[in-house]
Amino acid sequence: MLLSIIIVNYKSTADIQNCLRSATTSLIENKDIEWIVVDNDSKDGSDQILSNEFPFIQYIQMGYNAGFARANNAGMKIAKGDQVLLLNPDTLIMAGSIEKCVERLVQSNHIACGVQLIHADGAPQFSGSKFVNGGLNHLLDLPYWGASLKAIDSLFKVNKPSVIKAIKEQKAEWISGAFLMVKKWAIEKAGFMDEEFFLYAEEVEWCSRLGKWGSMCLYGDIEIVHLIGSSIQHATGSADNSYTNLSDKKGLQLMVSNHLRIRKQYGVFWYLFQLLNFTWAIVYAFVMSFLLHLAHGKNPFTDFDKLMGFTKNVSKLWGYSYPMVIRKPYFYKCF
Repeated sequence: MLLSIIIVNYKSTADIQNCLRSATTSLIENKDIEWIVVDNDSKDGSDQILSNEFPFIQYIQMGYNAGFARANNAGMKIAKGDQVLLLNPDTLIMAGSIEKCVERLVQSNHIACGVQLIHADGAPQFSGSKFVNGGLNHLLDLPYWGASLKAIDSLFKVNKPSVIKAIKEQKAEWISGAFLMVKKWAIEKAGFMDEEFFLYAEEVEWCSRLGKWGSMCLYGDIEIVHLIGSSIQHATGSADNSYTNLSDKKGLQLMVSNHLRIRKQYGVFWYLFQLLNFTWAIVYAFVMSFLLHLAHGKNPFTDFDKLMGFTKNVSKLWGYSYPMVIRKPYFYKCF
């Protein structure tokens, strides 16, 4: 079989319906392509709804909210395709996009590829990236401290590794999990996704292992619509589609998963460096928020609630430090 397409579902029935309805008849009826939906215990009747409308799908029920890595692994373990595509439920398939992508990947020496993700209005979207040593890019999202670091970045004209608009064949070191196609032999060499991750950063860590077996790329002339944040809203209950708000439960999961990835990929030094920067950012943020709002004649406590949320999340992050430092097997699920 040529290709196995895996979609993880958690209360995303409408998204998956729209995704599969966007696929052309020729793609759906292609006997060389199989569709696998893995359900993270949605408890909303989605298994019956989706199986009735799309009888060609294979449906796996996890029985609990297993997160992105474990659910995709369950799909990969039964996949028969020589290539495997991890596809977000909140995507819309452009005509010919998957067929072109798999054809080019098979003919290439790359072991994995992505495509140009776009918003519903056609604007380009983050699709992949190069690694930043020690995961230092995560410091840029810290309240106030991150803004200061960005100013230093601009002053010294530091190159930004993220790929927003890809060229026809753009080299990348990791690819967004919204659309990630991998040759199966590379999965067998590198292993499945790390099941200590619940949500976020799992594809980044996985790509760091896959990359030891070959190169990856983005096909910038092939597009897929990604309605960013739609599936995440179901998983986290957060209405915030950004990845920069570190003050709510989604922010806590982001922080924990990113620190876990840094610990695994770069070691304990960079992990502790990140953790100490996040801790220092609490003091810096409160002082700068107070002074800047005061200087502009505004209430100096305007950001107090949000910064308190960030402070609580950092304290919880410290609570995960022991198993992370000693590499104790653990499922880092924060909600």
